[in-house]
Amino acid sequence: MKKIKSFYIIVFIALLSLVAIQCNYKAQNKDVYKILFLHHSTGDAIWKGDSKSIEIRGIHLGAEYDVPKWFTNNNKTKGTSYQISEKSFPNAAPYGWHNYPYDYYNIWVKNAGDKAYMGEPTLEMLTKDYNVIIFKHCYPVSILNSDSTNIDINSTVRTIENYKLQYNALKQKLLQFPETKFILWTGAVMVQSQLTESNAQLTRSFFDWVRTTWDTEDDNIFLWDFYELETEGGMYLKPEYATSPTNSHPNKDFAQKVAPYFCQRIADVIENNGTKTTLSGIYR
Repeated sequence: MKKIKSFYIIVFIALLSLVAIQCNYKAQNKDVYKILFLHHSTGDAIWKGDSKSIEIRGIHLGAEYDVPKWFTNNNKTKGTSYQISEKSFPNAAPYGWHNYPYDYYNIWVKNAGDKAYMGEPTLEMLTKDYNVIIFKHCYPVSILNSDSTNIDINSTVRTIENYKLQYNALKQKLLQFPETKFILWTGAVMVQSQLTESNAQLTRSFFDWVRTTWDTEDDNIFLWDFYELETEGGMYLKPEYATSPTNSHPNKDFAQKVAPYFCQRIADVIENNGTKTTLSGIYR
C-alpha cells in the first residue's frame, strides 16, 4: 500500500512539475519579439561596437557584441524577450554587394512573392518570421546626383529623383505588412575627402525629405537617424567618427557611442511606437 501511495505521489509531483515548466515557458515566450537587422559593413561596425570579441570560421569567441549584449541585459533587467539577429543583405553572390534604394525596391517590390529573388528573401518571406525588420544603406548611397530628365524607378543610377520614386514604392510595400514594424536607418555618409559638395548637399536634401515627408505618423514604418549622428548637423561623416580621413567606416569609439542609441530606438519602437526617444534613439 505504501508503495502504491508513493507511486501516486511521485506521479502527482511530476505532473505539477510539467505544468510549472509549461507555464514558465509560456510566460517567458508570451511577448517574444524577433528582430532582424539587415546590413553590410557599416552596420556590422555598430553591431559590434567596441567589443573585443573575435570570429573565427563563423565561431564567435570572446565578449558579446554590443548590440546583442544590450538586448541580453535588457531582457534580464526588464523581463522582456527580444531576440535580435543580423544578416548580410543582399549577399555578395549571387545578387551582388549592393543595398541602395534600387536594390530594396528590386528585391522587395519589383520581384515580390513567396520565393527568394536571386537568393535573397522577399518581404513575404521575412515577415513570416520576424516582428521587426531593420534595414539600411552603405555609405556610397551618398554619392548622389540629380537628373530631372532621366527619371526611372527601375534604374540603378543613383539620383535623388530615382531614390524618391524607389522609396515611395518601398513605403507602399511596407505598409502591406501592418503586423510587422520596419526601422530604416537614414543613410550612412562619407568623409569629406571622398564626397563632392554637390553629392553631400543632395544627400542631406534627400534624407531631410525622408524625415519630413516620406516618414509619416501612425504607421508601421520608423526611422533611426544615423545620418544625423554621423554628421551632427553637417554634410559629411565627422572626421573624429571615421576610421581614417579616407575611410568612411565608423570607428570603434563612434560605434560604441551610438550602439546603445540604436538599441534604445528599437525597444522604444516595439514598446511605444518610438514616442519616448528622438529619431536618433536618445531618450527624451
